[in-house]
Amino acid sequence: MKNIILNINKAFDHRIRLGIMSVLMVNEYAEFTTLKELLGATDGNLASHTKALEKVEFIRIEKQFIGRKPNTRYYATELGKQEFKKHIEALERLIKKK
Repeated sequence: MKNIILNINKAFDHRIRLGIMSVLMVNEYAEFTTLKELLGATDGNLASHTKALEKVEFIRIEKQFIGRKPNTRYYATELGKQEFKKHIEALERLIKKK
C-alpha cells in the first residue's frame, strides 16, 4: 500500500503557517500587517511562524522603510510554492481515500 501521507509537509501543520502560504499562493506578496489581520495572529506568533517558513526557504522576507515606518513583505519562493502544492494534493488524496 502506498504511503498516503508521504507528501504532507510538517512545515505546514500549523494553521498560521497554512494561512501564510495560502495567502502567498494567490498574491505576489503580503505585508506583515495584512497577514496579521487576515490570520488573527499576534505580532510574536506571526513572526515565529514566518521565521520557520523562511528557515526552510519556503518564503522570502523583504524589509524596508517607507518614510520612517518599517515595512515587511513576504513572498512565497518557488520551492515553497511547489511544496505547498504537494502538501495540498496529499491532503486532497487523504480526504478522498475511503
